[in-house]
Amino acid sequence: MQLDNYDKAILNTLQNNGRLSNQEIADKIGLSPSACLRRFKALEESGMITGYRCLLDAKNLGLDLMAIINIAMDRHTQERFAEFEETISKIPNILECLLITGQTADYQLKVLVKDLDAYQDLLLNHITRIPGVTGVLTSFVLRKVIDKTAIPLD
Repeated sequence: MQLDNYDKAILNTLQNNGRLSNQEIADKIGLSPSACLRRFKALEESGMITGYRCLLDAKNLGLDLMAIINIAMDRHTQERFAEFEETISKIPNILECLLITGQTADYQLKVLVKDLDAYQDLLLNHITRIPGVTGVLTSFVLRKVIDKTAIPLD
């Protein structure tokens, strides 16, 4: 799907506030509500919009410790990676899992836990017990400098 300026404006508006009504979006970008709705539906149907989420404040929920964990695997096979990815996807404290290159690690995880004790439990009772995990290197996040979810469209 080729995006024009109105499509980009709809997407940018939704990324900033996904709770806006069609009428509010149309008013913000200068389209009639019916034209805006047609475009909005086309963006959903094309897969450009993949879902809607509510962003929560982790600290207010008692999740004060964020860590970035680099994981090294023993074998680089499709089967080993598939087993790791399936297992890791079932652990709720893992927010993100990236298969990476250019490092000594194969995966990078972003995790969020209550405290250091919860991190230790996650590491020792879950992550290091996954078959194939041979190395773990953790960095703790001191402060989020940039924290955004919007994808640049320009």
